[in-house]
Amino acid sequence: QVKVVESGGGAVEVGGSLTLSCRISGYTFSSYCVAWFRQVPGKEREAVAFINGEGRITYADSVKGRFTISQDNDQKTMYLQMNNLKPEDTAMYYCAAEGARYLCLNQRDYSYWGQGAQVTVSS
Repeated sequence: QVKVVESGGGAVEVGGSLTLSCRISGYTFSSYCVAWFRQVPGKEREAVAFINGEGRITYADSVKGRFTISQDNDQKTMYLQMNNLKPEDTAMYYCAAEGARYLCLNQRDYSYWGQGAQVTVSS
């Protein structure tokens, strides 16, 4: 049985850093998309970063150069390292696994989702 557990959210000041973790037990990372999404109340959930089935990494323009997505196959864990955080990064962050193979934006393709981790950035 697959179990997804997120951790690492919290409150930081502008310019601070956080690392989100997403452990997916009972699952082996394979040739499918894994991704981080975020959502602000009243707005649609948006893609932040993803790794497609070929290992290609893509970031949203808003986080490029500040966030880093990675995965550790042995630990069955994916990460989102967030640096130089801004107030507009405040959101609930969700990890997602087993999407499509190459096109990672469609949220409906993902089989597994984390419970969400709140990130709050204050100025």
